[in-house]
Amino acid sequence: MPQNKQPKLVRISEKLQQNMQYVDELMGLETNFDIIHRVIRLGDTDACMYLIDGFCKDELMQKILQYLMDLKAEDFPKDAHEMSKIAIPYVEVDLDDTWEKILGALLSGVFVLLLDGYEKAVLIDARTYPARGVEEPDKDKVLRGSKDGFVETVVFNTALIRRRIRSTDLHMEMLNAGENSRTDIVLCYMESRVDPKLLTQIRERIRSIQVDALAMNQESLAECLYQRKWYNPFPKFKYTERPDTAAAQVLEGNLVILVDNSPSAMILPTTIFDVVEEADDYYFPPVTGTYLRLTRFLIALLTYFVTPTYLLLMNHRMWIPENLEFIILKEDPNVPLILQFLLLELAIDGLRLAAVNTPNMLSTPLSVMAALVLGEFSVESGWFSSEVMLAMAFVAIANYTQANYELGYALKFMRILNLILTQLFGILGYIAGLIIFALALLTNKTISGQSYLYPLIPFDRAKMRNRFFRGRMPGTRKM
Repeated sequence: MPQNKQPKLVRISEKLQQNMQYVDELMGLETNFDIIHRVIRLGDTDACMYLIDGFCKDELMQKILQYLMDLKAEDFPKDAHEMSKIAIPYVEVDLDDTWEKILGALLSGVFVLLLDGYEKAVLIDARTYPARGVEEPDKDKVLRGSKDGFVETVVFNTALIRRRIRSTDLHMEMLNAGENSRTDIVLCYMESRVDPKLLTQIRERIRSIQVDALAMNQESLAECLYQRKWYNPFPKFKYTERPDTAAAQVLEGNLVILVDNSPSAMILPTTIFDVVEEADDYYFPPVTGTYLRLTRFLIALLTYFVTPTYLLLMNHRMWIPENLEFIILKEDPNVPLILQFLLLELAIDGLRLAAVNTPNMLSTPLSVMAALVLGEFSVESGWFSSEVMLAMAFVAIANYTQANYELGYALKFMRILNLILTQLFGILGYIAGLIIFALALLTNKTISGQSYLYPLIPFDRAKMRNRFFRGRMPGTRKM
């Protein structure tokens, strides 16, 4: 083409160039391959688009850009507000003029459009996250009831709760924490039922969190929210991966916290009775639900009492009644009982960790091998007594009646402490272990400052009865 017929290049305005240069430097455009940056011309206006590859819906963005490019110069909007109202055929459109919010939105996957002469950036929330299917969680399975569960995408989790509570009273309040992670945190509550003091307290604590990132999602948030008495092992929060459980707790006036990238919800406030409850209690008739709940309470107590009590009786055999003499060891142990109990406590956790890291195809044969080696051969070799193995087998299996891992480990720590005290000081050590166990429960507080044993302390007869005997369904009270 002859030189005199070449079209003149349109020069991008200095202001748009400065904005582009600022974003390019902050986002590290030269090294980050997944950040897409493209200069385009819409009508007679220069524009620059930014998006993160993998977060935006390609087909949708293609349709929006095609619509904008087809606009004639005389019909093109002259400011951002007019642009968002008449020129973008999409629902989730926002405007902003602060770089902190613009870059934060871009890093979250929002499509950012900078236009020459516009004082605000156009933010189009057309993002999509990689997500697995909504299926029943492995940990919170029920015999009867819904089979869906939370996933790692917080928007899907809020939708699962919205599906169950179709009320204008339900609020989903978005916050974020972490200087670099900027993790999305959602407070889910019924405005007319939640404790306003607790809601304000949690909201202010989240806003005041000064951390680089919530690396471990919910656990990092929990440690930031509750920093008192870290040495008390009893759980301060209840976690659930079931949307129906979370919805029931919201209807009861509790506060539910959802954290992005975490497939479970935090329920506040939490007492010991909240931790022991499970969804199966409400998916069966009241009589069956009450039986399951009382059985769970009883087994939880037995997991703490069985081994320390057995050790105390073996060290003082004269206290054993005649009708219980069958529990006495048939042979003198080669290894002290206290050492046997402690070794088995460690071995059980070792087997649990091994099961987590074992491929599914090898889990069955390795489980059989472990049972043979640690069961039959360990008894025959004289390392462990059969009575001790039986007691620890009951404790290991009974721990799985509790869906809450933190409660199981709290009982385990208290049980080991009682074993050691009983071995060292006899009956006085046994009583001291019980006192420490009781004090750990009595002095523990919920995040709202309420007693951990409420409604037992302070005593509320009606609520205490409902804790042990399953009555009316949560959220079905008369309006």
